[in-house]
Order: sequence, then structure tokens, then C-alpha cells
Amino acid sequence: MNDDACENLRLDNQLCFALYSTSLAMSKLYKPLLAELGLTYPQYLLMMVLWEKDGITSTLLGKKLVQDLGALSPVIKRLAAQGLIERRRNPKDDREVLIYLTKQGKSLRQKALPLPENLICASGLSLPEVVALRKQLESLRTHLHQYSSQQPQK
Repeated sequence: MNDDACENLRLDNQLCFALYSTSLAMSKLYKPLLAELGLTYPQYLLMMVLWEKDGITSTLLGKKLVQDLGALSPVIKRLAAQGLIERRRNPKDDREVLIYLTKQGKSLRQKALPLPENLICASGLSLPEVVALRKQLESLRTHLHQYSSQQPQK
């Protein structure tokens, strides 16, 4: 095996490890901030979607969060138990359940407002750099989803 091939297997040369370890660092930074709100990171993500558009289906939540319903259901249940969201039947189609913020869930938004700015400050990046990085990551995610959807299922 040549030296170039060995370099390809070095941990520090792996994009996946850079993404993984950065995600761990981001989660570690978020944890105490979200604890003050009484939320976990997955709960925070779900709440952000509802703060943008209240009264949506869990299917749409899953699409926005790029998660399947099986992973999302426990998060929805915990938020409902905390009194932050409620599930209601759609009056136009009673087979469909819509998820709404409660008054308490809506008021939590105000407390969460400083979080994005705190994280940008902690990142050491300028706002334009954060925006550019986010766009690159979204493009990477799109390409990886497209690639994996074209691969034969085993």
C-alpha cells in the first residue's frame, strides 16, 4: 500500500470525522443553553419549526427536520407532556393530526432568541462566514441524499 492510500485513511483527513466532531462540540455548547429552556437539542429543533409555522403535521415536521416519524414521535410526546405543544385533529380531515404550540410553547420563543447569536459568537466566524458554511453544508447534505437514493437497497 502506498503512502497516499494510507493518508486517505488518516482520521484527521476525514470529512465525516470533521463533521461528527464539530457536531459533538456544537451539542456540548448547546446543552447548558437549552437546559435553561428545559429543552434537548432535538426538542429545540422541533420548536424552531413550530415557531416558524404553527399547526403542521408530524409528516411535514419530519420533512423539515430531515427525520423519519419514528425518531420524531418520542420528541413530540415529550414536548406535549411538558405542555409546550398539543396535538389536534384537523377539522378538515379528522385522519390528520396537527401539532400546535401552546401558550407556554409560544412564550418560550422569546427566551430562545439569544441562542443563535451566542452560537455565532462562540464559533469565531463572522456572520457571512456562518452563512457561507451553512450553504456549503446544505449543498453537501443534498448531494449525499441524492447519492444515497440512487444506490441499490441491500
